[in-house]
Amino acid sequence: MSKKPKTTKPGTVVKVIKSPDPVVPEKAEINVEGADPLYGELRVENALENEDGKKVKLKPGAHVEITIEADPKETVAKTGH
Repeated sequence: MSKKPKTTKPGTVVKVIKSPDPVVPEKAEINVEGADPLYGELRVENALENEDGKKVKLKPGAHVEITIEADPKETVAKTGH
């Protein structure tokens, strides 16, 4: 089993967006450092699990890491500089 190519970028939780509907989960808006200005924000469900398996949520100002990984067959070698 080969390792997946990946990159990790730092980010900061800008705000937590409460849902007006209890069925829809709240979202955490995250500013990704180093991303293009128009595309640097992610909104993800604000639900994590700690090492004990307990449910936790992000709070505004939290520093996070965003990891992107892909199956090796879904990537190509980088050429150029």
